[in-house]
Amino acid sequence: MCGRLNVIDCPEVIDLCGQLGITFEGKALRTGRFVRAASTISIVLEKQHGRVLQDAVWWLLLDQTATGFKPSSYTSFNTRYDKLDVPRSAGYQSFRHQRCIIPAKGFGETEQVNGKPIYHDFTAEAGMALGGLYREWVHQTTGEVVYSSSVITLPPHPKLMAYHTKASPLILPEDYYDAWLSPSTDIAEFRPLLKPHLCVGLTGYEVKKPSQPDPIGNEFYLQPDE
Repeated sequence: MCGRLNVIDCPEVIDLCGQLGITFEGKALRTGRFVRAASTISIVLEKQHGRVLQDAVWWLLLDQTATGFKPSSYTSFNTRYDKLDVPRSAGYQSFRHQRCIIPAKGFGETEQVNGKPIYHDFTAEAGMALGGLYREWVHQTTGEVVYSSSVITLPPHPKLMAYHTKASPLILPEDYYDAWLSPSTDIAEFRPLLKPHLCVGLTGYEVKKPSQPDPIGNEFYLQPDE
């Protein structure tokens, strides 16, 4: 997954948030047709008092500065599936206790073809719940609390290989939403999720570049897996 999200303010994404128990009382969904890595995004997480929509930096590791936090020099907008059980890795503890869902309409992928980047965008008709991790940071001087997040990435799915050969995002099936958000779920329950599986159908199209998302050529459709 190449560090860009599509989180438009559309009925499908709003309905998805409703399924997750989010009512938008006092907090608006952060939206954008082209959301870059290191941007502030909306994540859904579960606290003792219930589920909340939380602003988070889309970059799991942050460095503290004199006045706040900034993204670490270590690239961490994605967390690879094969690092989740490495004790010193960035996502090890979060995978066990701090999982989140990132509601989105779609995502973008980039693939180098003959030395030239080719960009494709993908959307799901009913939106998608990306499986993510989060961390909570407290500034030692100011006391400011900041959240950060990442999307878990899996090996490339065969249906997406032509558009990105390195990885594919974890899209959660609806019947996993509650377990994923619960901090107490045994992670053994999530092992089946860490293999590429397309639980939603995707409409794809080539774009000139991420900041110019008008389709080039015809759209195509990737059927969900059975």
